[in-house]
Amino acid sequence: MVIKRDIYLNKLIGKEMNGLIKVVTGVRRCGKTYLLFNLFSGHLLLSGVQESHIIEIALDDRRRKELRNPDNMLEYVKGRIKDDQTYYVLIDEIQLLDEFEDVLNSFLHIRNADVYVTGSNSRFLSSDVITEFRGRGDEIRVHPLSFQEYTSVYEGTRDEAWDDFLNYGGLPLVLSMRTPEEKAEYLQMLFQKVYLSDIVDRHKIRNKQELDELVDVLASAIGSLTNPSKLARTFKSVKNKAISDKTLNTYISHLVDAFLINKSVRFDIKGKRYIGSPAKYYFEDVGLRNARLNFRQTEENHIMENIVYNELRIRGYHVDVGVVEHYASNDNGKRSKSQLEVDFVATKGSQKYYLQSAFSISDPDKAKQEARPLLRIGDSFKKIIIVRENIKARRSEDGVMTIGICNFLLEKDSLNL
Repeated sequence: MVIKRDIYLNKLIGKEMNGLIKVVTGVRRCGKTYLLFNLFSGHLLLSGVQESHIIEIALDDRRRKELRNPDNMLEYVKGRIKDDQTYYVLIDEIQLLDEFEDVLNSFLHIRNADVYVTGSNSRFLSSDVITEFRGRGDEIRVHPLSFQEYTSVYEGTRDEAWDDFLNYGGLPLVLSMRTPEEKAEYLQMLFQKVYLSDIVDRHKIRNKQELDELVDVLASAIGSLTNPSKLARTFKSVKNKAISDKTLNTYISHLVDAFLINKSVRFDIKGKRYIGSPAKYYFEDVGLRNARLNFRQTEENHIMENIVYNELRIRGYHVDVGVVEHYASNDNGKRSKSQLEVDFVATKGSQKYYLQSAFSISDPDKAKQEARPLLRIGDSFKKIIIVRENIKARRSEDGVMTIGICNFLLEKDSLNL
C-alpha cells in the first residue's frame, strides 16, 4: 500500500541543498520514516541520483548500533563520500545518536553533503529543533494522514471512510488493520505505553496520575475554551484534587511539545490583537483522542471541529480562535457589548479565512446563528461554514460560503471555491 504524501515530499524537495539540516518531526507513528526512506529516497532515484549517493541509516536497527557512536557515525559518512557530487544523508531516529547535535553540525562542514533526519520520543521533541540547532535546522512538520490521503488508499465508500476516520484517526498503520478491536487496542497502547511514557521519561514526572487525568479532561473537552486556572478549579470541584495552575500549564506544554495536542489562542478580529487566555486545545489525531476515552465520547460535531482544525494546519495555515466584539442597544436605548466567536481564523502570509464548523444548519435559526459572527466581521476575506451534510460549495446573498465536510477535506482548493 503506497500512500502519497505530496505535501511533505514537495517540502523536502524544495529544501534540497539549502545549507541546513532538514529535521522531519511529528508525533510518533505518523509516517516520518516512510516519508524519508521510501518517498523521498524514491524521488531521488527517479531524479537520476545514483543509489551510492544516498546514504540511509536507520539508527533503531540493531545492526546499526555501532553508528550510534558519534565518531563512528562521522567516519562512516565521510567514508561513503567518494567524489564531489551531492550525497544525500538520510538518518532515522537521530536521537539515538550520542551527541547528535555536534555530529549534525559537523555534517554542515561537508560541502557536498545534504542531510535529512527524523527524530522522536523523549529526547527529541519540537522545541529541540530550535534550541539544539540555533538556526541551522529546517523543520518539516509531518502530521497524521489527512482525510484525502486516507481515502486515497481506503477500501470502501466515502461514507465508510469518514466513519472510520472519525473514530480511528489517521495514523497510517491503522489503515492496515481490519477489525475495530485491533485498531482500538493499537491506539490505546500507543497513547499509554509510547506517548505518555515518553513525556514522563523526558521530564521525570513523578505523579503520572495527574498527567493522565489532565489528558482525560482535555480529551473530553476538545474545542472548549479553557486555561490552567479553570482546569485547576475543575480538578478541585470534580476530582477533589488540588493541582496548581502552574503544574497544569507545565503538563500542557509537555503535551504540546510532544505533538499530542495543539493550542489555538483567541484573536480579536476587529482589534487585531491576541487576547490570550482562555484558549482551545485540539488533538493531533482524533483516533488517539477517542482511544484515550475508550471510544465513549465520540460526538461527531466536536470531532469534526477537531478534524477541520487539523486540516487547516496540514495545509500550512496558522489557526486562531476568532472573537468579534458586537455592540447592541436594548429597548431602553442602552448599549451593551457582547463577544461573538468565530471557530477558526486561518492565516498564511496575506491569505486569511474565517471558518465555522457548524455540523448542521438545516434549521433556519441555526443557520443565522452560525453566520452572525461572520457577517459582523466587516472585511473582505472569505467566510465559510462547514457542515456535515454532503453538499457542494454554495454561496449566500451575504457572500458566506457553505460546504460539506467531505467536500471541504477532499477538494484541494476548497477554501477558494
